[in-house]
Amino acid sequence: MTPIVVHRLRLQGEQDVFFLRARGREVARAVGLDTQDQIRVAVALSDIGRAVLVGSASVTVVFQVESTPWGAFRVDLSWQGAPPTPVEQAGWETARRLMDEVDSQDKDGTRGITLRKRFPVDLPPMGEDYLTRLRTQLAKLTRGSPLDEMRVQNDELLLTLDRLERHQGELVRLNEELEETNTGVVALYGELTAELEQTNRGVVALYGELEDRSRQLKDANEAKARFWSNISHELRTPINSVIGLTRLLLGPGASPLDAEQRQQVSMIADSGETLLSLVHELLDIAKAESGKLEPHPADTDLKDLFGQLRGTLAPLVPSDAVALVVDDPPAPAVVVTDETLLSRILRNLVSNGLKFTESGQVRLTADHHDGVWRFRVTDTGIGIPEHEQERVFEEFHQVPNPLQARSGGTGLGLPYARRLTEILGGQLRLDSTLGRGTRVVVEIPDGAGMELTR
Repeated sequence: MTPIVVHRLRLQGEQDVFFLRARGREVARAVGLDTQDQIRVAVALSDIGRAVLVGSASVTVVFQVESTPWGAFRVDLSWQGAPPTPVEQAGWETARRLMDEVDSQDKDGTRGITLRKRFPVDLPPMGEDYLTRLRTQLAKLTRGSPLDEMRVQNDELLLTLDRLERHQGELVRLNEELEETNTGVVALYGELTAELEQTNRGVVALYGELEDRSRQLKDANEAKARFWSNISHELRTPINSVIGLTRLLLGPGASPLDAEQRQQVSMIADSGETLLSLVHELLDIAKAESGKLEPHPADTDLKDLFGQLRGTLAPLVPSDAVALVVDDPPAPAVVVTDETLLSRILRNLVSNGLKFTESGQVRLTADHHDGVWRFRVTDTGIGIPEHEQERVFEEFHQVPNPLQARSGGTGLGLPYARRLTEILGGQLRLDSTLGRGTRVVVEIPDGAGMELTR
């Protein structure tokens, strides 16, 4: 948009420098600039005027208002030829510091300078009626004497000095506050440093204690593994002897036993088998913790495996109120894994479900997706409280419940199943609702990265 002219002057000679300064300040005040900006405009025009109004030089001054791209007060000075004093050396730097923009032009022998001072952002727009009244008002201004301008300059100087004095006082106060704050910061820094040093000493001591505890825990785990391994080996021989003797007593070539004796010997045999199974689990757990239990992957037919589980677990069904359901796996039901370890995992989970289910069913299912076999053992048993669902994976931990006396158990089944699952490269998850049942999901990768054992 074309700048709007609000006032125009024709100046000639050095005597008009004061007039240029005074009129610049008056027009700046009329268009809405604040006091500080009025003084900046006046000083900039005064310094530029001293350079261009030399001798009898004639200068045209046009005061304008720009509305785009931002509102600005614009002053154009133009003259013919070059002034005796180069503008770039006299007044130019002062004007640059005080005004937002200072440009020079030189075209066809006419030289000029343009100065701009942006309006405050909260200055309302100037309508045509306002600009008309502004032009009329400025046209009525009279030329003041140099003495009057000197008096105004003195007033401006006193005003500036007063403001500087107030600012100086404020700076002194702020410096005192800053010094006081710095003193507090230094003291606080000293306190924090002392606390940090004390904390570091505590952390070092705690770290040393944790190392000692870790070493003790490692030694305890190794001792426990050795103990289980030794006990398992020591117990296996006498238990096998007991089982062998019961088989001899119950065999066809043994002396006849009456019904009560046969029942008692059978109970001894069952207890021996249970104890032998527990010894095997303890030995496997010891091997797993020591890293010596390694899987031997091979092609495993899940249909055959599920059939074996269906037959061997059927005698564990506690009553006719409980149904054991083993669904056939989807074809092709072949997974590359350690069949023995997988069988132990599923047998433990299903037998665990049968122990704690009074009515309903215990179901074993399997499905295959994205190279992973998922085995789900779901029961409608008594369930596990939420706060106990992680603790059931601690060795020898048993959840107190009314069926505990009937079910027996050692608290090793779930920890044992989880360790074997991890050895097979899988994971075991448990989800249970008290009074509604439990679901255990075992995810086993389909032989990824495993070398087959033939």
